[in-house]
Amino acid sequence: MDRIRIVGGERLNGTIPISGAKNAALPLMIASLLTRETLTLNNIPRLADVTLLARILGNHGIDVTIAGKKAGQRTSDGQTFRLTAPDIVDTTAPYEMVARMRASFWVLAPLVARCGRAKVSLPGGCAIGTRPVDMHLTTLEALGAEIELEGGYVIARAPRGLTGNRIALSKVSVGATHNALMAAVLARGETVIENAAREPEVADVANCLVKMGARIEGIGSATLWVQGRETLHSAEHTVLPDRIETGTYAMAVAMTGGEVFLDGARGDLLQDALQLLRSTGVEIEEKPTGIKVARNGGGLSAVSVETQPFPGFPTDLQAQLIALMCIANGTSTVRETIFENRFMHVQELARLGARIDLKGDTALVTGVSGLRGAQVMATDLRASVSLIIAGLAAQGETMIGRVYHLDRGFERIEEKLGKCGARIERLSS
Repeated sequence: MDRIRIVGGERLNGTIPISGAKNAALPLMIASLLTRETLTLNNIPRLADVTLLARILGNHGIDVTIAGKKAGQRTSDGQTFRLTAPDIVDTTAPYEMVARMRASFWVLAPLVARCGRAKVSLPGGCAIGTRPVDMHLTTLEALGAEIELEGGYVIARAPRGLTGNRIALSKVSVGATHNALMAAVLARGETVIENAAREPEVADVANCLVKMGARIEGIGSATLWVQGRETLHSAEHTVLPDRIETGTYAMAVAMTGGEVFLDGARGDLLQDALQLLRSTGVEIEEKPTGIKVARNGGGLSAVSVETQPFPGFPTDLQAQLIALMCIANGTSTVRETIFENRFMHVQELARLGARIDLKGDTALVTGVSGLRGAQVMATDLRASVSLIIAGLAAQGETMIGRVYHLDRGFERIEEKLGKCGARIERLSS
């Protein structure tokens, strides 16, 4: 099992290219189930989850081809995928696939919408909370599907197709919004989705569906109007840049000091997080082609924040922020409102010398003068990268185990950080 070794204390200086957003790329790939024609997706990141999902889609009959580099394309640019499914050969998504990645459960809606049936295993993924699938199922039932649970599988049937309806999501959920959209675009008549997630990745998927011929209004708002179509057609779409990767590298610079240009980053995708970083004393300059982040010697100020659905501070940056606040002046308060079990990184940060007290859904982080390298273990995707950025600032050697979590969501992180001066390497067992 691979490990990552870091010798901390080096400032970061240079340029880091921002990859395509994993949280948009995965549902965009799944959207290819909705059409017999080819969906071309540019800027797909090189991630373990992408590879796994391509295998899952292949089981359903999707032909996935990866195009070569285009003239003038940088080595840091994402991949181009062409996904074609003239016929769905299997409407079952087996346990051994879905249990490894929660997002693969989202094949349920397009399979039912296109084929009138699906059998999909209950999902897996990071162990950061229960994250029930109830809203996914009630959404399909509202559109006329019959749902039953059997042997750990969801079996959905709509032999006469789906019919538009009003869907009021009980809470904001990115997954349930994706599910509702992909079902509604092929349902007869109009569907209104209320309390929809407003995350940029949801809007990116909706914009791609429009390119495929879907009729969707209200994109980016909490209410979506969808007029169902009988079929969708081919389209080409470029995945938006990863705002979580952007925020992560911005916090790494804040933690180590130095100056880094985040090439391709878009400030409009994470304004709340950038403003929070500014309040800690970090210099943030938004430019047309990216974001410059700098901290040159000044101390960091403590903050109080709670995670919220977009446009609030994202839960996927909570672990990284806690790592950053470990060396801030004063005590920070970080409240997690999205997932009930997303503080597993705290005990690992404590091994580096962090002072963090947990009180229910809130972490009280008292800054220390410095962190010390130690052997730590990643517990989930975002926790793993919080240990990376903490290790960059810690004195001495930090060894991070179970980094396969990291490979699910961060592309070539050792290479990107190493080119900016970090002493980081991957050790293969």
